[in-house]
Amino acid sequence: MRNWWKQWLTTNLEWSQSLLIGTLDILLVVGLTYMILVIISERRTLWMVRGFIFLMLASAISGALNLLLLNFVLEKLVIGCAVAMAVSLQLEFRRFLEQLGRGEFRQLFQPHRLTVTKSDSVIDEIVDAIKELSKNRIGALLILETTEPIDERDFSVPGVKLNAQVSKELLQTIFQPKTLLHDGATLIRGSRIVSSGIILPLSGRTASRQLGTRHRAAMGITERVENCICVVVSEETGSISLAERGTLYRPLTIRKLKESLEARFSTTVDREVVAPGVLGLVSQIFRFVSHLFRLPLSFAKKNQTEK
Repeated sequence: MRNWWKQWLTTNLEWSQSLLIGTLDILLVVGLTYMILVIISERRTLWMVRGFIFLMLASAISGALNLLLLNFVLEKLVIGCAVAMAVSLQLEFRRFLEQLGRGEFRQLFQPHRLTVTKSDSVIDEIVDAIKELSKNRIGALLILETTEPIDERDFSVPGVKLNAQVSKELLQTIFQPKTLLHDGATLIRGSRIVSSGIILPLSGRTASRQLGTRHRAAMGITERVENCICVVVSEETGSISLAERGTLYRPLTIRKLKESLEARFSTTVDREVVAPGVLGLVSQIFRFVSHLFRLPLSFAKKNQTEK
């Protein structure tokens, strides 16, 4: 009797340990998947990540079913896709590693939502100022925040604090060649001019070396910081450019610039949150597994109802 009890206890402990490790493994995978979806901010990129996750699941299932040839092909595809994603999502991975290095673990699980911060009157003031600066061929560089405030550690030199209301007259005055702050960038947060004379890190891309310092600075800061866009006026030609996520769009007309700013700072529509809720993510994974193994969908339906 004692031997039977000891054997039963040992067996159940081994089973419980195996179940605990398996559950922990699944939770870690779900957490990592959610973290990856959080750092993705574009819908087309999200579908690419989902396709990559599908390939990994298919590779794991083919290995479990001992489908050697299919598993070999899928493993090579997963490796190739991982390399391709590392190249195409280098800005996202860079931001992820920076947040991880700074210990900002909470932000890794917080989806980014566009906060409405600029009214039509503020956009009109900015556009009117850019129009006059472009007409007179006066160089300018504006940084416009789109979501949370930019960390000053991302600037080479943080500049001079102003905390002034946005107006076309003040913006034109700041960038006049004889003023002390005209060489740097000006940061706009909501309807306030936060600071001017900011020195930004330059982009190291080969293609950008043919551009002027302001354009390279605009590309450099938008490469490092995702939650901002930059408006640039060329001192030589007066042409207008817009930088976002390390990409420079130029030349822009005044009408096109206004449309671009209105599209990014809409007062009626928030940018879609790409990352789903935790329960939604678990439900999606369960639905996928249920479809493969014909498991009951009660858990997934329950979560869908609760949402």
